[in-house]
Amino acid sequence: MSAHLAPPVSIVMPVREEERYLASSVDGILAQGYPGEMEVILVVAPGRDATQQIAERLAAADARIRVVPNPGATTPKALNLGVAAASHDIIVRVDAHGELAPEYIATAVELLERTGAANVGGVMDARGRTAFEQAVAVAYTSRLGLGGSSFHLAASPEGPAETVFLGVFRKKDLEAVGGFDPTFDRAQDWELNYRLRRSGRQVWFSPRLKVTYRPRSSVKALARQFFRTGQWRREVMRHHRDSVSLRYLVAPATVAACAAGAGLGVAGAVRAMSGRGRGMLFGWALPVGYLAAMGLGSALMPRQMPKDVRARLPLVLAVMHFSWGTGFLIGLRPSRDESASDDAPLME
Repeated sequence: MSAHLAPPVSIVMPVREEERYLASSVDGILAQGYPGEMEVILVVAPGRDATQQIAERLAAADARIRVVPNPGATTPKALNLGVAAASHDIIVRVDAHGELAPEYIATAVELLERTGAANVGGVMDARGRTAFEQAVAVAYTSRLGLGGSSFHLAASPEGPAETVFLGVFRKKDLEAVGGFDPTFDRAQDWELNYRLRRSGRQVWFSPRLKVTYRPRSSVKALARQFFRTGQWRREVMRHHRDSVSLRYLVAPATVAACAAGAGLGVAGAVRAMSGRGRGMLFGWALPVGYLAAMGLGSALMPRQMPKDVRARLPLVLAVMHFSWGTGFLIGLRPSRDESASDDAPLME
């Protein structure tokens, strides 16, 4: 795409407490070498680290970078502020945790113009550094984990999609459907794409678009991420009843079945001491069977990975399933302490 044919673009990045990744993420955007005019809007929420100072330093060093405050501190509010501040019609959503593939922006703009879609996006290419992070990355792209949606699978064909990772939009289309819903601290991408599709607009997936995603690095962080995602998936289904799908009920049903089985097993063990209720011990078959299935599925997964990564995979899968399912069953509790870039991919 030559410079005189490349339309101008606005890159919008919600940021909160990202001192570790912010500079490298912005460098990756500028290194795209997009031939058209480009601005980078960093929408910064209040935080406890040096993110604000880093953002201001980056803006002072490059006139293409602007800093917009996000006192509301949530991702959808940040995105709406960034879109409102954008000077150009094409909006590229990026994340401080993500690294854009070479020519991502140019490819996305070409797809946007060729397809006429309201949103184009691609693959969430999860890549970990430690063995645990690598196991999380494998789970993201596995049918046992999150691999049911096209944006988790690089082999998925190009075409219309239910949703995509991040996205490149036209500002007029975002404004036509009311932008991102500020009541959705999580799942705002899926919810926006739902409204775009309901309005007759198209969401387009292409495996040519890849964003490297860095998974959570500990059990605690992963569990918190997926617990909150489960809560927000239930909220999406509550608001949009026609989005209910059986696949979204698998994790909560698994949690409920395993909890019921364990309860029966414990009751059976107590009653067995008096010679009664031994049949209830078979309740343990549910949680034990689930764990065995995760272990066997991890062992037989047909892909190359180091032994220490495969060994951690059953734990990662169980944390994902049980955290997501528990969050779904418990439902949403009011909380405003959400990171402006702490999105998790919905279990698709």
